[in-house]
Amino acid sequence: MQIVEYNRQKAKEYAKKWAYLRNPNYYDYDKLGGDCTNFVSQCIFAGALHMNYSQANGWYYKNANQKSPSWTGVEFLHQFLTQNKSVGPFGKIVDIDKLQVGDIIQLSFDGNVYGHSLLVVEKNANNLEKIYVATHTFDSYGRKVSSYIYQKIRMIHIEGVRKW
Repeated sequence: MQIVEYNRQKAKEYAKKWAYLRNPNYYDYDKLGGDCTNFVSQCIFAGALHMNYSQANGWYYKNANQKSPSWTGVEFLHQFLTQNKSVGPFGKIVDIDKLQVGDIIQLSFDGNVYGHSLLVVEKNANNLEKIYVATHTFDSYGRKVSSYIYQKIRMIHIEGVRKW
């Protein structure tokens, strides 16, 4: 297995193209609790180009009925990225100074459960006023993280992608 670079620019380009639209190759989960993590997973895939098809703890999408929980679930995506030791993207929780374009921010609105995933599309400083994101459900591109009202925030830096 080898580690390859995560293409942050491709993730950002995908986000820009699809932030206000829905890619017909993927199911739209807006009516089933939200599409944010599905969209963020699509962006990550555009930059990673490798899925992990493990039935137990993978990260993949074949169709609306054949996908991993981590493809669409906020907590499951966090678990996959921070615990993945196999094929696909992997990352770690970081402080704001390590955050880059193409990384993930997750928000908890109630202080208990993280319920929203965002893709970083621009970072101009190490403060939330200068970090801009893209997401679905509350469709946006280039929205300031500081404009959200939330209780807790976590940042996941994608360190690379493992492939065979």
